[in-house]
Amino acid sequence: MLAENDSLTETDETLLERFQRGAFDYFMRWVNPENGLAADTSRDKSPSSIAVVGFALSCYPVAVERGWITRQAAVERTLATLDLFWNGLQSPDPDATGYKGFYYHFIDMEQGRRVWKCELSLVDTALLLAGVLVAATYFAGGDEKERTIRARADALYRRADWRWAMGGGSTLRQGWKPESGFLHYGWEGYNEATILYVLALASPDHAVPDDGYSAWTKTYQWENIYGYDVLYGGPLFMHQYSHAWIDFAGIRDEFMREKNCDYAENSRRATLIHREYARRNPHSFAGYGKDFWGLTANDGPGGASVVIDGRERSFFGYAARGVPYGPDDGTVAPWAALASLPFTPREAISALRHFCKCYPDSVRENMLPSSVNPTLAGQASYGPQGWVSEGYYGLDQGLVVMMIENYRSGLIWNLMKRNPYIRAGLQRAGFRGGWLAQEAFGS
Repeated sequence: MLAENDSLTETDETLLERFQRGAFDYFMRWVNPENGLAADTSRDKSPSSIAVVGFALSCYPVAVERGWITRQAAVERTLATLDLFWNGLQSPDPDATGYKGFYYHFIDMEQGRRVWKCELSLVDTALLLAGVLVAATYFAGGDEKERTIRARADALYRRADWRWAMGGGSTLRQGWKPESGFLHYGWEGYNEATILYVLALASPDHAVPDDGYSAWTKTYQWENIYGYDVLYGGPLFMHQYSHAWIDFAGIRDEFMREKNCDYAENSRRATLIHREYARRNPHSFAGYGKDFWGLTANDGPGGASVVIDGRERSFFGYAARGVPYGPDDGTVAPWAALASLPFTPREAISALRHFCKCYPDSVRENMLPSSVNPTLAGQASYGPQGWVSEGYYGLDQGLVVMMIENYRSGLIWNLMKRNPYIRAGLQRAGFRGGWLAQEAFGS
């Protein structure tokens, strides 16, 4: 039997299977089986993140197809989850589960009620509903429970009032709080919100106007970085989240038609920019190189300044780190490199092998940590490999499962290609060509 970190002797397929299976274990260990709520992190007393629930719902079909759980077990978990959100209190009350068909970013693991006075989150609701639609498409059987999954999923999706979520503006808002109303900012610049607009445009009852999407794309920044023409988005997750559900290869909206590009190719270029940034290492952080890269939204060492080798370094807690304009404090997310697998498979696998070889103590139970910072090696209470994030984040592990599967079989992409709401939303956003020009198969 191979040792857990003995990655050098494994085939690519064996290596990917091991880490995909390890990532899925997050949802076997940190999900409440009674109601399907998935913890935001593995840390003690963590609340549920509704986005992580969306990833969990998307990962169950992968687990069934890979033989990790039975179909019946996946059905039971999925039904429990959908029931929690359907029956949860929809009200402007500050301790509800949600309002207007949207849900609070963080809810407690037992009752599903709002915690931390957090916002009613549009994008996190979109990630949740994307998982709901995966379940509706995958569980296509004729028995009562699978029929109930489809009916409940459809009702949950149709309940979201996307027009209300525009808050009287031309684009969707980012969130709402019962104490103060809509947050005073919307979406500007390219980011993970493509899936949000696709769902908002396809709604049979509460769709946003077509020009809401074009109003957002007008805020995009097209740049040339390290010789790559790219639609800029600093953190890697911006180039990954929507792609976990939608295969953008070969389909183009008006913006991408003008640039003779598509969003999958853009993600490939953005990934290579991250790798090149790490190779150049403009701030001389420890560890950076062609096989150690990936800045994204992740955990960090915490707010502090430390003098290292005569140079003062400042470190952040949880932050959206980005390339090439920052912020950057030497904290790298190894899972973000692996989640780039569909775009840059050779580079992603090479980065995974490098991490297993050089940071073996940070790989436990075949799960990659949220982040590591080798620049802090030997400082304070940190060991020879530097600072390592405590525990695991559900978003990280869920994305790893889905992106490895999309690379291996295209399962999630193929399910969503059959989903009528995804197809309708893309078409209303102006996407044309590629698989959208073909009749939906298996419908």
